[in-house]
Amino acid sequence: MILAKTDLQALLQARHASPHAVLGMHPHRRGRSNGVVVRALVRHAEACAVAESGGDGLWPMTLLAPEGCFEVFIPKRPGVFRYQLRVTHPGGEVRQFFDPYAFLPTLGDQDLYLFNEGNEHRIYEKLGSHPRVMDGVPGVSFAVWAPAASQVSLVGNFNHWDGRYHPMRPLGVSGVWELFVPGLGEGELYKFAVRDQAGQVRLKSDPYGTYFEAPPNNASVVCDTTHFTWGDQAWIERRKADAGRPDRPVAIYEVHLGSWRRKPEDAHRPLSYRELAPELADYVTEMGFTHVEFMPLAEHPFDGSWGYQVTGFYAPTHRFGRPEDFAWLVDYLHQRGVGVILDWVPAHFPRDSFALAEFDGTHLYEHADPRLGAHMDWGTLIFNYGRNEVRCFLLANALAWIERYHVDGLRVDAVASMLYLDYSRAEGQWIPNRHGGRENLEAIEFLKQVNDLVHRYHPGALMIAEESTSFPGVTKPTADGGLGFDYKWNMGWMHDTLRYFGKESVYRKWHQHDLTFGMLYQYAENFVSVFSHDEVVHGKGSLLYKMGAWHIAEKAANLRALYTHMWLYPGKKLLFMGGEFGQSREWNHEVSLDWHLCQYPDHEGLRLLVRDLNRLYAGDPLLGGNDFNPQAFRWISCADADAGVLAYLRTDAAESAFYAVVGHFTGATRSYRIGLPRAGRWREVINSNSQYYAGNGLGNEGGRETEPIPCDGQPQSISVNLAPFTTVVFQWELKSVS
Repeated sequence: MILAKTDLQALLQARHASPHAVLGMHPHRRGRSNGVVVRALVRHAEACAVAESGGDGLWPMTLLAPEGCFEVFIPKRPGVFRYQLRVTHPGGEVRQFFDPYAFLPTLGDQDLYLFNEGNEHRIYEKLGSHPRVMDGVPGVSFAVWAPAASQVSLVGNFNHWDGRYHPMRPLGVSGVWELFVPGLGEGELYKFAVRDQAGQVRLKSDPYGTYFEAPPNNASVVCDTTHFTWGDQAWIERRKADAGRPDRPVAIYEVHLGSWRRKPEDAHRPLSYRELAPELADYVTEMGFTHVEFMPLAEHPFDGSWGYQVTGFYAPTHRFGRPEDFAWLVDYLHQRGVGVILDWVPAHFPRDSFALAEFDGTHLYEHADPRLGAHMDWGTLIFNYGRNEVRCFLLANALAWIERYHVDGLRVDAVASMLYLDYSRAEGQWIPNRHGGRENLEAIEFLKQVNDLVHRYHPGALMIAEESTSFPGVTKPTADGGLGFDYKWNMGWMHDTLRYFGKESVYRKWHQHDLTFGMLYQYAENFVSVFSHDEVVHGKGSLLYKMGAWHIAEKAANLRALYTHMWLYPGKKLLFMGGEFGQSREWNHEVSLDWHLCQYPDHEGLRLLVRDLNRLYAGDPLLGGNDFNPQAFRWISCADADAGVLAYLRTDAAESAFYAVVGHFTGATRSYRIGLPRAGRWREVINSNSQYYAGNGLGNEGGRETEPIPCDGQPQSISVNLAPFTTVVFQWELKSVS
């Protein structure tokens, strides 16, 4: 036996830290003879031989241990040569295959340098599993980052999950372990058996895995994401043309894919990616939304997390199909003219033992100190944004969703929890930054970097922040000291507006400021007005049932008035599914939306109104193209709290066109005079009280001609009929000026 006993024991105990140094073919001198020594570790083998590729050489190997460790010295060979292993299994079956330990690493020094530096922006093409051809031999390359591990093995069905048979090689001091396994292909299940410095082995799913098996199992699955043939080139070109133009119509329909619509005839199962695509595209285009936003679709083990506790950051969830099926969904929506935004969760990750937590026996992806690394609200762990390789993992992940699956943007979840070290923490539970402040400087730099990279590589892609504080410059360019997001959710407007509409009408006069306060900061950021899933869960009630009224018809009238105000108010729009038709009960992720409600006028009227509001908003550049222009908004009347009236103008930069919006939020019927800046006819283009929307029909006969009666500081005015809980929209018609 040439192999040292210590090396043999280390191999047989899956403890050898450098298996390529002893396995495979190596030059060797034995006595006076130069040659090569070949060693193989093969499970369930009675015999093994070295077969020369392209030649007739065949050298039987000596069994060194019953576990399947073989060795042979081949004399008079000046150097290594191409070979295969010919293995005889019990029963006489013979297999011949290339030796995994005969191949060079699949990562180069430059790849590893950039990864350790945090600047390998597409590290997902190098780490993880990748079907590829090496030296003309098809197989799968595997690579994982585990710098504190004493040894790492690849395990799967192909070796009966036995860590002795595919130990991986460390690539210098990079912390990366690598192995190419010839003969493997798509569909193989695998994990990494990571042995820590104390000798404990953790079976870990691949952090860069592209597909996973269903819970309660959690193995990674080899999957090539490059097969799909895209047909959305025209859409991508249009997206590029929109780069640098954030002030354009954006009306987002937020969707939880598992509960938007189910198949009652098939045990109420969710629709698959491919089943959903035509139904969702038909509905969204009919409704006039410009984008859908999917709640997180990265792999997650627990349905009840709604996707916000991710274990497979690079994998579309298996629940609705394979990765190519998700690509098919995105491609289909694009070809129907619908953009796709994906919720992205870089703020935290769960503690599941098979995933990122304590990956190599140390706090690798998370901070070791719980004052930095533990998320207090969700019982999860916080990424260490200051570690280069962790930052690289997340930066590449953002790019991967856009590059692999053509998504048009990412809505970044829980940004506020990333920005502040004391987020949801009491005194003494957090550590100040190096300046003594509460800002998480590493997270702030990470957010700037990811926004810049997305915009650099994918012009026109949108980055949207769910950020609930007044942190300055969220949507300012990073060159100007901002975070670089395109849009920010307007959480303050949402809370204030719902607080107002949640009051019974007799009390609203003391809360008029809830409707007007937001204009003080409206143009400080590029805001999206949102009613998201967060507002219809955990006992908060549905949007319909939040309205301060006693019966459905009145609640629906309030919600129609609110939606009309929201769509005409400055800001991009987002509405969670079900809100458009007034879902009555809270959202439940386990069942379908209550689509049957659309047979009733109050609910169908809401849906038709949202459809018409989208068409008005997206169809006129005055609205969708001036959301961020402070010169394009002007109050008409915002102080008549006793009457419950709120009126304002939307215009363009040249004041060549106008919309006048009059909201009336009490239960009275009023004739009310409104001041206007231009003489002529003001056509009634939306009345939330229209019979078409299930109102009582009281309106303004299609419009009003102005009178030269000064009012509200304007030279002209009209007298309008205001039904209870109604918002009316008038458009100035230049051609009617007398």
